[in-house]
Amino acid sequence: MAGCSCDAKHSEDTLKNDRFRRALWIALWINASMFVVEIIAGFNASSASLLADAIDFLGDAANYVISLSVLSMGMLWRSRAALVKGSTMLLFGLFVIAKVVWDFIHGTTPEALTMGAIGFLALIANLTVAILLYTFRSGDADMRSVWLCSRNDAIGNVAVMIAAAGVFGSGQAWPDLLVAAIMGSLAITAGLSVIKQAKREMIQVKTVKGR
Repeated sequence: MAGCSCDAKHSEDTLKNDRFRRALWIALWINASMFVVEIIAGFNASSASLLADAIDFLGDAANYVISLSVLSMGMLWRSRAALVKGSTMLLFGLFVIAKVVWDFIHGTTPEALTMGAIGFLALIANLTVAILLYTFRSGDADMRSVWLCSRNDAIGNVAVMIAAAGVFGSGQAWPDLLVAAIMGSLAITAGLSVIKQAKREMIQVKTVKGR
């Protein structure tokens, strides 16, 4: 009976990994495509929040590649990958905050219509990814980091659209900078959360192996 239980658990884990892998490949292509769209639009519109979101799309695409690379590996390697991704999220957040400070001093007023249109397109893309990955939100640190990325991205896109309306109504850059600062703060918080869970899982794995 114990053997049957182990076989069933193994089959369940394999099926879950296969579904996670397919979802990751779709998410990877969506994020890579949106990075190209937003980086061009961000520079053309002089928008800090669009550029922040573009870099976030690039970071997510890279993180999906990492997740795909370690998916069939053991928990220790997956936790290490999550640690790398958490650190990337943290660094992204710090970069965005630095960009906000720079643009506050040197920036120009962004183009609101482009911000709104691209923000809406990005929202559709990220909602699609979030729906694909929703099932895996309570998995290990690696799966959870992927879900947190998609969740933060969708929140960020709504905020970009609000910022676009603010820029359009006020004719000033501060709504764009405010949203970029919020996005940076979300990335920092999520990154610290993933790093904490990844370290906890690594300690647990090493403790079990040491017994």
